[in-house]
Amino acid sequence: MSAFGEIADNYRAKGKSEAAAVPDFPNFRLGLNVASADQRVIILISGTEKEIKEARKSISAVSNDPEIIGRFHYDFETDPKTWTGILTGSKSKSGIKIIVPDTYGQKGKIVKSLPLETKAEKLKTALLKANETFVKTTEKKNYQNHVQEGRRKGIKWTMPMEFGEDRDGDGKIDHHAGRRR
Repeated sequence: MSAFGEIADNYRAKGKSEAAAVPDFPNFRLGLNVASADQRVIILISGTEKEIKEARKSISAVSNDPEIIGRFHYDFETDPKTWTGILTGSKSKSGIKIIVPDTYGQKGKIVKSLPLETKAEKLKTALLKANETFVKTTEKKNYQNHVQEGRRKGIKWTMPMEFGEDRDGDGKIDHHAGRRR
């Protein structure tokens, strides 16, 4: 056995991986933007608080499946206003929506909608098929060129928190290192 294997044996997972929490973005717009940047399909699970609570249990087993894990981003939303204006396709209020983000993560296209009660195997099949199509039809991005092109087109992304550090302790972000205001 290798030294790495011996060390890894000391850190075995506790619990079942299919019961692990599904990563969730704080808001759909951020999730769509990150999915575009990471060149991944995003899965939107929408419905009431009660519906989403139940869906989290069934989605967890699928999202942590060895063939699925790491290939998708996920977002759970109860307010349809957070996503209806930036998506095209079927906009039923509750359900599982498989979404392909646009080039700059500003909009998305719902490529498949499924009911929240969809069985795990059917959902897994739909996800794998959507991912296969996405990979075949999406051109790989060069991050630097992609950002430059976006800036030339006037596309901007504003984060809720300003970038930078408050180096001098005045409560304001210092945008230029070493400069005094």
